[in-house]
Amino acid sequence: MAAHHHNEELAVQQQGWQHEVVEPVLARTPERQAAFVTPSGIPMQRLYTPLDVSQADYVEHLNAPGQFPFTRGIHPTMYRGRLWTMRQYAGFGTAEVSNQRYKFLLERGQKGL
Repeated sequence: MAAHHHNEELAVQQQGWQHEVVEPVLARTPERQAAFVTPSGIPMQRLYTPLDVSQADYVEHLNAPGQFPFTRGIHPTMYRGRLWTMRQYAGFGTAEVSNQRYKFLLERGQKGL
């Protein structure tokens, strides 16, 4: 019962945020494009809340760090056991040229590829 009540409050808050905060900003400064998608073509919402995962199976869709589907990272201890590193994808030309560059960097001690 409490979770259901919390979800109702959250839905009302989210609607208020959309009308009172987002819409006035969009009227002055529209977003760069009508829709945003991930590199895999999955549509992205402006905001995600617990309402978006209320029906999700925890183990199947989230799970613990270090366990499939690795949504919470590949390391079970997360950054506590290993420092977090900044990693950027920067391909150069073809896949073969990029691969040569990455091997070059690894040979010289780079760890954050």
